[in-house]
Amino acid sequence: MTKRSPLAGIALYTTVIGVCVILLFPIYWMFLTALSPRTQLRVYPPNFLPRDPQWTVFSDLLASQPFGLWMWNTILIAVATMILSLTVGVLAAYALSRHRLRGGQALGLFILTSKMLPATLLVIPLFAIFKSVGLVGSLWSVVIAQATLIVPFATWMLKGYFDTIPPELEQAALVDGCSPLGALIRVVLPVASPGLAATALYAFVISWSDFLYARTFLTTSESQWTLNVGIATLKGEFVTDWNTIMAASLMAAVPIIGVYLFLERYLVGGLSAGSEK
Repeated sequence: MTKRSPLAGIALYTTVIGVCVILLFPIYWMFLTALSPRTQLRVYPPNFLPRDPQWTVFSDLLASQPFGLWMWNTILIAVATMILSLTVGVLAAYALSRHRLRGGQALGLFILTSKMLPATLLVIPLFAIFKSVGLVGSLWSVVIAQATLIVPFATWMLKGYFDTIPPELEQAALVDGCSPLGALIRVVLPVASPGLAATALYAFVISWSDFLYARTFLTTSESQWTLNVGIATLKGEFVTDWNTIMAASLMAAVPIIGVYLFLERYLVGGLSAGSEK
């Protein structure tokens, strides 16, 4: 390994610091806007340090809006979508990876192609289907709708990871008396845990950031809104309370940042393994 020159080291650290500043500045500006008094929000030149910070904006938000209920609904939908997408994706990916079916390659390409359909194209047919079966207004409508977008990519992501696992491991488990499903659960899934974690994180993030499906299907009651729908309603017709909106956005981002930091190393490993095939 060649030794890095001092000039190259300075350039590297300068680039890293510059990229971090660019990426983190929007979050800092949200924090600054949430704490700044309303009279200082539109001043020029702008203040880059909070003056007379209004810390009560967070407690006022929790007292005036059902923020906790919106958070709970979002968590329920994200977790249910993640479990449903992971279950369907594992079974589909395992079948495509281990069983050479006639037309299997075309079937896999068809599944991947369905990922390319925009959500705006699917929302009206899905609304008609959910309306006919009485699911409009239920959290399950959003879970199922989001799973239709997540499962195709999750299937291909997991298939690439399953392809890297030697089939001899399952064959040894079958010789020891395991059923095919038991070999999958006891042998394959533990080995594929990085890929499972990456897929779970992908499903959780996509579901957490959804606005279109939640805004379309959850219209019957305010108590069923998600965070994105609830925050969007904080914008008034004539006056926009930016302090409250920025405070709500920051609080909504905290759980997803925590989940991402916890599973980030699995996401990088899982995506790299899936891209090898």
